[in-house]
Amino acid sequence: MNIIRATIHAVRFPLREPFIISYATYPDMPAVIVKLETDTGLTGYGEAVPDEHVTGEYFLSAFEVLKEILIPAVLGENPFNIEKIHGKMDEAIWGNPAAKAAIDIACYDLMGKATGQPVYNLLGGRAHEKLEYPRVLSIESPEIMAEKAVKAVKDGYSSLKLKVGKGEPMEDVARIKAVRKAVGPEFPIRVDVNQGWKTPGIAAAAIRELEGENLNWIEQPIRMGDIRGLADVRRKVAVPVMADETLHGMEELHEIVRLEAADVLNIKLMKTGGIFPAIHVAKAAEAAGLQCQVGSMVESSVASAAGYHVVMSRSNIKSSELSGPLLFSEEIGNLEYQLPEVLLTDKPGLGIDVDEARLEKLTVKKDTVSSN
Repeated sequence: MNIIRATIHAVRFPLREPFIISYATYPDMPAVIVKLETDTGLTGYGEAVPDEHVTGEYFLSAFEVLKEILIPAVLGENPFNIEKIHGKMDEAIWGNPAAKAAIDIACYDLMGKATGQPVYNLLGGRAHEKLEYPRVLSIESPEIMAEKAVKAVKDGYSSLKLKVGKGEPMEDVARIKAVRKAVGPEFPIRVDVNQGWKTPGIAAAAIRELEGENLNWIEQPIRMGDIRGLADVRRKVAVPVMADETLHGMEELHEIVRLEAADVLNIKLMKTGGIFPAIHVAKAAEAAGLQCQVGSMVESSVASAAGYHVVMSRSNIKSSELSGPLLFSEEIGNLEYQLPEVLLTDKPGLGIDVDEARLEKLTVKKDTVSSN
């Protein structure tokens, strides 16, 4: 079985409401969907959701990198040779992890379909009985966030994730405290600053104001790349600290472990370059005694399903936040969410169906690359 053709779609997924985080407001979510075809007639789907603030990629640049560099590098390859495929992609171009993730995910979809197995069975089998996801709240006023949090609890969510980091840190403290007061002292709350508190001193001061709020963790309070600063924050506060944007792959993981910079790690397929390297990071984190989660870049059912297969297969991945499909008013897949769980099927590959007509409708740019 060899890859003979790829169709690339640059799409914009419409959001039900704007998604607001510390460094950007998204009216819709741009992504690149890749369909790989083989000489055996199988097709596999992958997805790239680049973020210029995190991976250094723009979705139209990812489209061109896939078209001109990455797909030509893997045409003719057997998708089962995933280490070789990653080697060829890395030789062809440095970085570009989200674009590489699209090919990686499509290869795993093909592997699962060729063997009649769900992807998680190719990674280690079922390590969890169920997979839960939080209600993610964008940055708004304390009153609105508290109101939405109460509704989420009534709807049946089992945890909340609060986006903060825009404006003054004490405004964020007010948002978090308002939500905590609204939902009670025990309901699980995660806080994601998305680098918004900038420096270790500012971050530590804000977190100390929250030490009585019973938070699961504070995620990426300072700018990405400052691992020493993250370690400084962790030493000064009692709330667990999660590394997200700072962690891309093994190099950053080694430094985080060396400096004892985080309590929890947020693995994202768009940062690691797909399923194969994400599993490596999770295994190395386990050896270092660190728990992980698989986080979201607001992907569709394609990459969200891929992330959930990774979660399912690893016992040290304790949480997940892949709720992107729920934020879209129109989507291309059928990953099933049943509060508070996502339901992975045992169908081969990613286990989802892609609606080609809807994909065409949402496409803003398209091209095909083949070995013919």
